[in-house]
Amino acid sequence: MTSLDVVYEKIHFRHDPKWSGRLGPPDRGGVILCVACVIEMMESCDISSVRKSVALSGISGVLKLSPGALRALLQQDHRVCLHFTASLLGMLHTVKNSATLERVVQVLVQLLLELQSEEYVRYVLTEIHTQLCEQASVRGFLPTFTFLGKLLDAVPNLPHSLAQEHGPLLERLCSALLYPDEGLKTSLFYVWQRVCGTAGGSGGAPFGAQSLPGPLRERLCMLLLQTLEQACCPQLTINCLGLLLQLLKLEEVVSFLMNSNSDQDQDQDQDQETSTPPLSLPLILKKLLLSGDEMLQVASAQCMVAILVHSPTQYCSPFILADVPEFLFECLCTTSEVLLWSVHSSLLMLTEDPLFFSQCHSVYGIESLVCSLKQVLKMTNLEVQSQGLLLLSEVLERQPVGVRLFPSGPAFLAVAEVVLGGVASSSLQVATQAAHTATALLRLQHQSSPVQYKAVERLVKVITARCAELPLPSSSHRPGPGSLKASEAHSHASGAGGFVLQALVCLQAACRLAEQCASEPGLKENVFTAPSGQSQGQSQDPLESLCVCLLHSCDSVCIPTVTRQCERSPSPQVLQFFYSILLSQFSLLPALMPRFAAKLASSGFYRLALENKALLCVGGRNSSLNVSCSVFIQKLSVCLLSQISPLQDQEEVESVLGCVLPPLCVRVSDWPSLLAEAQGPHTHSAGPRATQHCLLLMLQLALQHGDRLLPDSTVFSSVCGLLCSVQQPGHGPPPPPWVLRAALYLLAATQDRSPPLSWAPLNSISKTLSSSPSLSSLYIHHAALLHFLYRYPELAQGFGAQVLELWLSHQTREPDLAPEQSGVRDQDQESAVLLALMEKNPSVILTMLGLVCTREGPLAERALALLGVFMQGRGSCDASLTALITPTLLQVLQRLTLEGPGQGVDSLSLVLRLLCVTQTRRGPADSDTDGTHFKLLYHVSNLAGKLQTTNTESLLPAFTFLHCCLSLAPAHCGDGAVSMLLSNTGLMNQLQAILSLSPSLSPSLSPSCALLCCARLLLSSLVTLQHTHSSQVHKKISLNLESMVQTLLCRKTHTHTLLLASSLKLLQAVLDVDVSAELLCVSVVPGSGSRPVGGADSCLDPLGSSGALRLATALYSLLLQKQHLVLRVSVSCLGSLLAYLQRNSPLTAQHVVCQPWCRLLLHSLLHSGEACLLHPASLTLLSLLVVAGSSVVMWEPDLRKVLDAVETRGLEELGEQSTQALSLLLTQLQSSVLHPPLSEEQRRRADALMESLPPTPPTPLHLLATSLLCNGLIRLFYAAR
Repeated sequence: MTSLDVVYEKIHFRHDPKWSGRLGPPDRGGVILCVACVIEMMESCDISSVRKSVALSGISGVLKLSPGALRALLQQDHRVCLHFTASLLGMLHTVKNSATLERVVQVLVQLLLELQSEEYVRYVLTEIHTQLCEQASVRGFLPTFTFLGKLLDAVPNLPHSLAQEHGPLLERLCSALLYPDEGLKTSLFYVWQRVCGTAGGSGGAPFGAQSLPGPLRERLCMLLLQTLEQACCPQLTINCLGLLLQLLKLEEVVSFLMNSNSDQDQDQDQDQETSTPPLSLPLILKKLLLSGDEMLQVASAQCMVAILVHSPTQYCSPFILADVPEFLFECLCTTSEVLLWSVHSSLLMLTEDPLFFSQCHSVYGIESLVCSLKQVLKMTNLEVQSQGLLLLSEVLERQPVGVRLFPSGPAFLAVAEVVLGGVASSSLQVATQAAHTATALLRLQHQSSPVQYKAVERLVKVITARCAELPLPSSSHRPGPGSLKASEAHSHASGAGGFVLQALVCLQAACRLAEQCASEPGLKENVFTAPSGQSQGQSQDPLESLCVCLLHSCDSVCIPTVTRQCERSPSPQVLQFFYSILLSQFSLLPALMPRFAAKLASSGFYRLALENKALLCVGGRNSSLNVSCSVFIQKLSVCLLSQISPLQDQEEVESVLGCVLPPLCVRVSDWPSLLAEAQGPHTHSAGPRATQHCLLLMLQLALQHGDRLLPDSTVFSSVCGLLCSVQQPGHGPPPPPWVLRAALYLLAATQDRSPPLSWAPLNSISKTLSSSPSLSSLYIHHAALLHFLYRYPELAQGFGAQVLELWLSHQTREPDLAPEQSGVRDQDQESAVLLALMEKNPSVILTMLGLVCTREGPLAERALALLGVFMQGRGSCDASLTALITPTLLQVLQRLTLEGPGQGVDSLSLVLRLLCVTQTRRGPADSDTDGTHFKLLYHVSNLAGKLQTTNTESLLPAFTFLHCCLSLAPAHCGDGAVSMLLSNTGLMNQLQAILSLSPSLSPSLSPSCALLCCARLLLSSLVTLQHTHSSQVHKKISLNLESMVQTLLCRKTHTHTLLLASSLKLLQAVLDVDVSAELLCVSVVPGSGSRPVGGADSCLDPLGSSGALRLATALYSLLLQKQHLVLRVSVSCLGSLLAYLQRNSPLTAQHVVCQPWCRLLLHSLLHSGEACLLHPASLTLLSLLVVAGSSVVMWEPDLRKVLDAVETRGLEELGEQSTQALSLLLTQLQSSVLHPPLSEEQRRRADALMESLPPTPPTPLHLLATSLLCNGLIRLFYAAR
């Protein structure tokens, strides 16, 4: 035989050539193979194993390289083929060489596959069965069993036919398992694994195991348990576990194996002689867990799962009692994903039995589970992560309340970190499971001591933040249904929706935990908090911080996410948890709920909740959602109502809403039909009439916050119809106040977009309002209510005054009465409403006056302040307004005069202040002091004379009113007024007492200084008018000029501006009458009286030339301050001083205007900017100096600078008073001679400017500041309060 041919040369010559041939690929020449030579070689004992192995290798090569060639050669004679197969099969018992045996097995398998005939396979199986029957022992059958295992692997249908048709052989194979050789058992169990693993059985069970006879299967199971119990070889154990996994798919096998222990116990009791311990599958699997072999641990855990999946409640107990969970938890400290998956699966099954927790396995293993999950979350296998978190969730959910898993803070923080890691996973599946775990963790029983509020807060923040990151697709941007992207988008949307739902469940659990902690004082305050926490700025309670976090998460994440998701497809389950979360906020942070409820109402949550009820809860569907929606609307309504309604109404509304809302599953668009239904009397809280009342309330609360549930015209007509039906006979008692309040508000708020009321509904509304015992119970602080009532005279007459009083009672800020801010746009919104109402309805003014006179305290103050703002804002009052106000004020003053000065002091002060405002806003046509105004002057003067000097609150407006009347009165009206005042001895005594007061040296205006200011101004007016009309003086007033001049000269920086202005005004009046007024007793030294006539200064007595010069110096000094009001009055006083000196001592006058101080003053004013250059006081000063012939005024640079500034700015930009002062200056230039005189060109320029000036009525120099002083005095009584 050559190295390539399978031929034995010694005997080949005697063989028939038909049994030989060249086999193999033609391109390689092939191999000469003789079947007869092979048979003789294999059966001969003289040929070495090496030669046989080479021959077998050749045959194997032919079978691989030339499929079908050997089959064709053998099929020439069926007997030869069987003989050839039998010779190879016999070698399995005769050959001892392992390599040759391996070749024999390989060639046998290849040959049977080559022959492609079941007949030869059955022949082989029959031969094996015969061999087993003939041999007393299976020793030496290892190669045969190995061959059988490989044959079962190679032939697909062989396991099926073996299990179904070769029962005797299987019996022999089962008996062979009794042989103590582990190698042989390893091969046998592999054969059994292949036989029992045949698929195709009923219910997904393996056909092979299912088709075995029951006794044989039970015998096999027992032998399997015995082998597992005693096995030492790892491969044997693995094969046993493989067979066990196949058998455990059958429920009857599981039942037999799990009950075998009890059966063996019974047998052992019956036969005490046996010493074999009972076999227990849980103990066997537990032993495998302890082996340390990862593969065996995986197989053991998989076997447990295969057992428990049939009936966890039935089979968990043996494993738990055998302490298997303890060893499963120990196996978690691995990085093998397969082992982790298997252990997780086993533990998940075991947690279904309460015995798992009663035996404290959860307490024992929780730390191992948490540590394992920390590592698992770093892996890439998402399924293992999800299953591990699911196991943690099950442990947390099923753990008994009495046994705590996390007694300390670090333990809770550790599991919280694991959950946070799961939520942060890139997989939505893992994140959703982590959120589910967080829900279980947030139970009160799992909180440590102390409660880790910060960790809980962090959990809430991370979960809600992840929720906000989800890209929920909108319905308008969906991919096409046939694309791959469409399915991916749908899958992602489903995952996102699942996470949102679980996040809501978790948020609800956090809210429930916060409520439980708040209800238990021991949990509310963290007793272990460091005492330095508050000193470091951490004053907020941890529980309160958690509640704020929950509210913020609900507001910023939960609400936007759910509303966005429900726009596409409302989910009852999502909405149920959503409304439950909203409900929890009302109990967690009651103080913040008014603002939160207002935000919800303004964001359309009434419509959202009502539409959800109508869409998803009609017909009794989704009862849990219906309850959540109803209770949410109830809480929202009561919270909003608490801002405008008493507690009694809130309790009644809460009760009625609780009865009406659950069955109310109607769309908002269908409400008008419910409101229009004619109903009977209001009998019970769940009737149809109660439903109408609740609809009105919800319409009101929604509309108050900007959500119009129905069109205004629809609401208006529905409410009118409802109120008309209420007034029908037989209706019964009127609706409760909260219903009438809602109806009144809805009418007021929707009137502008609805037609005017006819007589019938107007009459019903009037009767309804009258039926209420108090209008305050129906009042809502809203501008629409005021406008609605005053739109109809019938309603205004009956209820206008009450509503105005209620409106003012609700105001919280008094408007500023400064003239610069008197416009409506500068007032607060509530004041602007009343001001607009007064402008539109003059009758409101009378009502306000009545409130000023009849109410006390802040209410009258607010009414007066608003009237003052209204009067000032109108400029000069028209005759109709004056005729409307003054008679009422006169009646009040008459009543106060009769009551005496000691009665109604507050009212007197308010009335006098209002009179001041009215007087200053009168126009020239209304300045007649006859009639009503003269009577007002009379009563005010009488009251002022009777008041105590210390009553500055009333004297200030009284003196201000008297001064304004005198100073603003026309010349023909002043005689009677001044005569009446001079004849009032009480007033004169009051005036003298006040003037005798020493002013305080303070830049701020005290009440006494303000009163002194008013007294000086009043005296100045009296002096001027008495001199003009030569009125009779009944009592003189003592006046010390020296003190006033000294104040102006030395103490001006410590004196208030208005006090300085009043002093200047009085000095001006005294100078105008040449310091010889009949009303005054003037002195220059305090208490010295009049000076005797004589000396060089007798013409200037009692002032004297030195006093005149000192007064001029003081006026120059005041002008240098460039203060607006002081500038005006100082120039006027200087004009009067120069006129006085010109009349009595021209040389002194010339000396005063030619002082170097005068030139310095003029230079300072003209070089202080355009505003000061063109100020009326500066222009007036120039005029005075020009008239006095002062040489300090020159064309260059003074007058030219003024004219250049006027031409640069433009005449139209000058104010009225500046224009008048400029006109006066130009007029004086035309009639005076300057030094040096004007050139012709300069004169033409001045004349051209004069001609371009608009015509203005001439105003005397001393009256330029009068109106400004009067307006400034209005603030005196406010500054003094």
